[in-house]
Amino acid sequence: MKEFDYVIIGGGCAGLSLAYELEIHEKLKEKTLAIVEPRTDYIRDKTWSFWRVIPHNFEDCIIKSWKNFTINSPNQIKYIDCKDTPYQTIDSGLFYKKIVDRINQNKNIKFIKNLNEIDASNSIKFNSVYKLEDKKDNLWQHFCGIEIETDQDFFDDEIFNLMDFACDQRNRVHFFYTLPFSKRKALVETTWISELNNDKLNDYDQQIDDYLSKHLNIRNCKVNYKELGAIPLFRIKKIKKQREIYIGSAGDMTRLSTGYTFLNIQEHSKYIRQNIEKIEDTQLFEIKKKYEFLDKIFLKVLKNNSSQMGEIFYKLFNNSPRSVINFLSNKSNLKEDLEIISKMPKWIFLKELFLDLRHPNILVRRNLIYAMYCHGILIVLAIKMYHNILVAMV
Repeated sequence: MKEFDYVIIGGGCAGLSLAYELEIHEKLKEKTLAIVEPRTDYIRDKTWSFWRVIPHNFEDCIIKSWKNFTINSPNQIKYIDCKDTPYQTIDSGLFYKKIVDRINQNKNIKFIKNLNEIDASNSIKFNSVYKLEDKKDNLWQHFCGIEIETDQDFFDDEIFNLMDFACDQRNRVHFFYTLPFSKRKALVETTWISELNNDKLNDYDQQIDDYLSKHLNIRNCKVNYKELGAIPLFRIKKIKKQREIYIGSAGDMTRLSTGYTFLNIQEHSKYIRQNIEKIEDTQLFEIKKKYEFLDKIFLKVLKNNSSQMGEIFYKLFNNSPRSVINFLSNKSNLKEDLEIISKMPKWIFLKELFLDLRHPNILVRRNLIYAMYCHGILIVLAIKMYHNILVAMV
């Protein structure tokens, strides 16, 4: 059987992004690459959106960019400016076509349907495929979206709605997400943060129909496209193997508090390309540990205080938009972290933070600076809360 220098397992967003990064930087002129992917045709099946905090390879796949957005709590609407870091949406169909067209020009890159078609024993493998052992208490971000088209102008396509919590919560966290691509076309999505496979939450079509008719006052529209998805908001257990590197969600590139993955994949792909000649001896690329820790606390708060999450997300954007966007995109500094955390509801976050810091494992972490950082946040929050109590007593 044929051998390859590199093997990418899974030809989705992560696998194709890495293949494209290696190809355009001429890392495959004298090396061979196999991409293991069972599908034979690539069609639009996803929509990826993010704030543009870093450059990326797919500006020509952007179908819409916004400089303003809203957050809706049940009783109020917040308008937010994001002109410095516009929110961009990529059509996966354009993304797939761009990459497949490019890599098909390189005779050193081959698509195969099964790993057993080749001899990969000496290959360096990049694996985006994982098996999940879903536990009952695991949190997921699961969603269903449809692209609709109206027969007359309806949407303001200069502003998108990031979260609308004015909907049935069912003792979970539920919001709608609307991306207007034009005055007559938009993606409308129902999104839950909860356990998966709950029959009480999976009536997506009815949820969207009700939202369109009762909230947006749209009763007649054409459906162009539909997408379903589920993002695990927990780390995936993996078996470490020699000469194998995990990428994408399998490589922990999903931000647990938001589900954002696309730009993390692009940064990871760039890192691998820069170190490809010595990749086995290079430190693994990872999202900074402070975000892992803070996301863990945030998800505990979310799980135990679901009824308050609409207000918590709303208050999050009481901070400067750039600080919040940097925080959600893994680019925040200490000042921005403290600014954001200090404006969150103190008691519930302090409770979860204190319980986590009491766990013995955190005291034996190898990274002492990280532990000090976490304790520092606890101290700042405690001081802030104490100050507020004193002010209230005066």
